Amino acid sequence: MPGGGAVTALAVSPARARRVGLLLGATGAVLFSAKAILAKFQFRYGLDALDVMALRMALSLPLFLGLGLREHLRGNRTPLNRREWAQVLVLGVLGYYLSSLLDFWGLQYVPVSMERLILFLNPTFVVLIGLLAFGRRVSRREWIAMAVSYAGVALVFVENLHMEGPHMVRGSLLVLAAAFSYALYLAMSGQLIRRIGSLRLVAYAMTVSSAATAVHYLLAREPARLLSWPVEAYGLALVNAVLCTFLPVTFTMGAVARLGAGTAAQLSALGPVSLVFLGGWLLGERITALQLLGTAVVLGAVLLLTRAGANSVPIAPSAPPGTR
Repeated sequence: MPGGGAVTALAVSPARARRVGLLLGATGAVLFSAKAILAKFQFRYGLDALDVMALRMALSLPLFLGLGLREHLRGNRTPLNRREWAQVLVLGVLGYYLSSLLDFWGLQYVPVSMERLILFLNPTFVVLIGLLAFGRRVSRREWIAMAVSYAGVALVFVENLHMEGPHMVRGSLLVLAAAFSYALYLAMSGQLIRRIGSLRLVAYAMTVSSAATAVHYLLAREPARLLSWPVEAYGLALVNAVLCTFLPVTFTMGAVARLGAGTAAQLSALGPVSLVFLGGWLLGERITALQLLGTAVVLGAVLLLTRAGANSVPIAPSAPPGTR
């Protein structure tokens, strides 16, 4: 993130802001999705979902604290009221504590291919949140697209249930809950970003997430357990913290600031697409024709939601230039 300029300021030109936002959102989605591959490798060293989360948050926390200090020194000191602090707490718990923990738990039971497909549903969740919480109208095309999305997931789920066994239900429900939690995070973050800036919000929310993870770990485990893994596990955790947490989180918030929550959520579909063959190549997971068909069906539905007029819960277009 050279110079920090890639995600700290909205461009004066709307067209340039959109291009930068699309690039940030796409890059963030690909990097963020790669955490599933890294988690599967860490599981092989005896770690479970909570161990992976704790190492990830502990190693990324210094980066987010440094980011927060940098924003403070740059003069970004807009005071938050009680309601906004409460929003930060909720976002920190929803976005990168609860959603990530549920996702890692789900990955203990389902292959990366199934996790990837369920995460395709994230844009549909943002549309539904816009309908229920923000009074947004949903077009017939969007209802059709959402129905097709869920049909495609069901198609692959039935096959995986036959191949993987009944634990698929538990894992799929956990990943589904993770996708919904992250959609809530995206939908709720838009207006607060306009108020305090994307990078400052990221620093605050990730600090809350780290604190929540630490409390959870201390209640459930002995802290010494975190020092008992092979060096390879810590190397994977470091990659997870930097490339699959710090960078994609800041990139995604930069995309939300420029494009709105709906478009940012729709770009998240690019991440799962990037993992279509990685699970088979790196993890030896089986890829079938039915899985590819289901993926194509869901992706086609998601593309319908990305067309103009399909953005849920967008940030108001009157956001002032220079907002961070």
